[in-house]
Amino acid sequence: MTGPLTGKTIIEIGHMLAGPYCGMLLSDLGARVIKVESPEGDIGRNIGPHHVGGHNTYFASLNRGKESVTLDLSSEDGKAGLARLVGMADGLLTNLRPAAIQKLGLTYDSLKDIKPTISCLALTGYGLEGPYADSPAYDYVIQAMTGVMLLTGDPDGPPVKPGFSAVDNSAGIMGALGLVAKMLEGKGGQVDVSMYDTMMSQLNYLGSSYLNTGELTTRIKDGGHPYIVPAQLFPTRDGYVVLFITHDKFWRLFAESLEEPEWLSDPRFSRMSGRSANRDLVVSEISGRLMEKTAEEWVEQLAPLGLVVASICSLPDALEGPLAASRDMVIEIPVDGDKLRLIGTAIKIAGEPPDFRAPPALGEHNALISG
Repeated sequence: MTGPLTGKTIIEIGHMLAGPYCGMLLSDLGARVIKVESPEGDIGRNIGPHHVGGHNTYFASLNRGKESVTLDLSSEDGKAGLARLVGMADGLLTNLRPAAIQKLGLTYDSLKDIKPTISCLALTGYGLEGPYADSPAYDYVIQAMTGVMLLTGDPDGPPVKPGFSAVDNSAGIMGALGLVAKMLEGKGGQVDVSMYDTMMSQLNYLGSSYLNTGELTTRIKDGGHPYIVPAQLFPTRDGYVVLFITHDKFWRLFAESLEEPEWLSDPRFSRMSGRSANRDLVVSEISGRLMEKTAEEWVEQLAPLGLVVASICSLPDALEGPLAASRDMVIEIPVDGDKLRLIGTAIKIAGEPPDFRAPPALGEHNALISG
C-alpha cells in the first residue's frame, strides 16, 4: 500500500454506503482497512444485479482495497475476535444505529481498556445521543428533513432529490476527516458524525441568510443561483448550457462576444447588483440570444474567453470523456480474468499514486482473528 495513511490500520463496521465509502477513502489514502462483516455479509453485496469477475459492482464501488473478516459481534467468540483487531488498530469506524453501537461495545469508552489510543468514529443518522438517535435514517429521509429537497428543482415542481446519494457520500467524507483528525491527535477518543448534521452544515450561506435576516431562499427556475445572475441553465437550439458569470469584467466579455452594446451601458445589465435586481429581464434577454446556436457552439465561442460555461453531459459522456481520463477518474482493477471498472479517487498526492486493489470476498481474511 502507498499513501500518507500507510502504516495505519482502521476497522470498519458498517454497511451499504456512508460507512463503506468513508472506509474506502481511507484505504485509497494508504490505510489498511479491515472490514468486519456479519456472517451474512454487508447488505451491499446483494444490491443491484451486476457482477464482474465474481464481484457485485455496487459493493465493489465502495469497498475496493479492503480486507474482510466475518464476526458475530453478539457472541463471545466475536467479541474476542474484535478485541484482537482493536489491539492492532489505530481507528474504528462504525455505521450502525446508536443502540447497536452501544450494545456491541463499539464506542471508545468500551474499547479504551483494550487500546487507549484508538480513535472511534460513530457515523450515524442523527448522532449518538438525542431524541432522534435511534430513528431510522437514509439518504432520502435526511434530504427531506434538512430542506434540501425543497431547495432543488423548479419553483412550480415537486420537491426533488438530487440524482446521487448526496447525504451518504457527504457523511462519508465528513467522517473520514473527523477520524483522521482524531488519529492525528494521537490520544484516542470518540468522534460523532451524523448524516443530519452533515447536511445541515452544508446549508452554510443559505442557512446563514435565513438565521440573520429571515430571508427564505426559494427555488429559482432552471436552477438559478439566489444571488448571482446569470448563473443557471439556459436552453439552446439543441440542448442546455450552464452559464455562470460573477464579476462584471466577465459580463463585459460576454456582452462583447454577443455584440450587445446596450448590455455594457445599461446598469440593469452592466453591474452585478443590477443584474441581480432585474433577474427576469436579464435572463429573458440572454435566453433569447442563446437559442440562436447549439450548446456546443456556445461553449466553443465563450469558453476561450475564460467564461464559465459548459454543455450538459450525460453519464456516459462524463465517464468516457477525455477530462475523466486525464484525471484518472475511471480506473480498472484486474479480477479473475476480467476488468472491474470503478470511479477513481478525488485526492491526488504528488509522488504517492494510490494502490487500487480488488474488493474482498466475504471472510477472505478470517485468518486475522484465528487462534
